[in-house]
Parts: sequence; C-alpha cells; structure tokens
Amino acid sequence: SIIEKMQYDNFGKFLRTKREALGVSLNRFALENEIDSAALSRIETQKQGISLSAIAKIANGYGIAVSSLIKEFEIWKDSSIRNV
Repeated sequence: SIIEKMQYDNFGKFLRTKREALGVSLNRFALENEIDSAALSRIETQKQGISLSAIAKIANGYGIAVSSLIKEFEIWKDSSIRNV
C-alpha cells in the first residue's frame, strides 16, 4: 500500500523535520491535534506505521490537505537524496 511505502521512504523522519523546523514540540503538536504523543514519537522515529487518520490529523495540524502534505514529503525526499 502507499502508506506502507511511505514508511520505508522516511515519512516519519520528514514529519519530525517539518515539525521541528516550525519550532513546535512533539507534545504540543500531539496535544493540539488529538494525537497520542507516544504514538507520534513512534511514527516520527519509524518504530510504528502511520494510519490514514493520523496522516489526516497531521495535515490538518499544518493547515494543509493530505495531498499537499504528501507532495511536500515527495519534494523533501527527493532533495534529501540529492543532499546525501
């Protein structure tokens, strides 16, 4: 599935990078977006997969559509590969 593929493509790392770039703590982001902070931590460290509902909550937390979040991830992933 596309969600499983995103797991292998460092989606969690992307989410952590995006959140930290905005200067928002994991606990604050989780609380404000009704996501369990322990689960968000496991998602960001890629110790846990991510559900579509969690992706939707995260996108909503950034005020963007799920499709925009995924598009940002694809751009980030491509630039990360080039910068290695």
